[in-house]
Amino acid sequence: MKRFAPVAIPGVLGALLTQSGCANPSISVVDPTGPVGRAQLNLIYLATGIMTLVTVVVAVIYIYVVFRFRERPGQTHIPEQVEGSKKLEILWTVIPIVLLVILAVPTITTTLNIDRKPAPDDAIRINVVGYQYWWGFEYPGAGVTTANEVHIPTGQKVKFIMKAHDVIHAFWVPSLGGKQDLSPGKNTRLILQADKPGVYEGKCTELCGAGHALMNFRVIAHPPDEFDAWIRSRKKPDSRGKSVMAREGQKLVAQNCIGCHAIRNAGYRVLGKKGPDLTAFSERTRIAGVIDNNDKNLTAWLKNPHAVKPGNRMPAFDHLSDKQIRAIVRYLRELKGSS
Repeated sequence: MKRFAPVAIPGVLGALLTQSGCANPSISVVDPTGPVGRAQLNLIYLATGIMTLVTVVVAVIYIYVVFRFRERPGQTHIPEQVEGSKKLEILWTVIPIVLLVILAVPTITTTLNIDRKPAPDDAIRINVVGYQYWWGFEYPGAGVTTANEVHIPTGQKVKFIMKAHDVIHAFWVPSLGGKQDLSPGKNTRLILQADKPGVYEGKCTELCGAGHALMNFRVIAHPPDEFDAWIRSRKKPDSRGKSVMAREGQKLVAQNCIGCHAIRNAGYRVLGKKGPDLTAFSERTRIAGVIDNNDKNLTAWLKNPHAVKPGNRMPAFDHLSDKQIRAIVRYLRELKGSS
């Protein structure tokens, strides 16, 4: 076996550093678009600056000592040995304390300000429930429910009131800032704001089971007038099958899906709450938070959901024929909000 050349180490480290954040560039704490994200980024800069300063100083001292006191050709005497110095000991004790205080004061004040500052009276409230392995969002003031994608207006504070249905989860939107645990039986709060329209990726950051890595969601920020239009479209959604195949799919959904899922304004007497709300499903950008919402992916999801998102609790529809699956796909792909 060939020995690993030391000269390759810097190249390997450089490649790891430059590529470590490239898996999903839309999830980034260094490109914030809200006040909470910017406040947290300032703390990251402060901590990084302090650590860089310490590293540089230690490296300079180390290099100086190595070269200054190295053994030289013909050297016969041993350099003067220093066993202790009270001045140096005090110095390298005080400096870390000062640096820790410089880091601790803004960190504590920023954290308390984010966590305890009351939400303004006009803040929009959104209830969040974390399930294994999906996210439920409810707008109590509007009577609107959705899943895995939460819509918010830009330039306004949004108050997320969160809890877990089963195990501990954690709600994190890196570009907007903040990260909050969700616990069963306990409400926690997080206030965020998006300054500009866009799609912001969210993750669960608390190991919650087999499907944790794919427990994703999206925050979709609209200008206020577009957000108001979105809310209106969800209050009276268009949930009836239009084509012959879609109407057949609607019957199959009633037989196979409504015990767990809700589709509002479809004429169903039962609205399930065990699974994600499917109202206006065709306007979702993703299926199960992980794959693009199109006919091919929806068919694959219905036939074998565990191959797409391991650990989820949806059963495979392997008892249905391909024709029946196509009918369900047609119906779900026709579900829209009102125009």
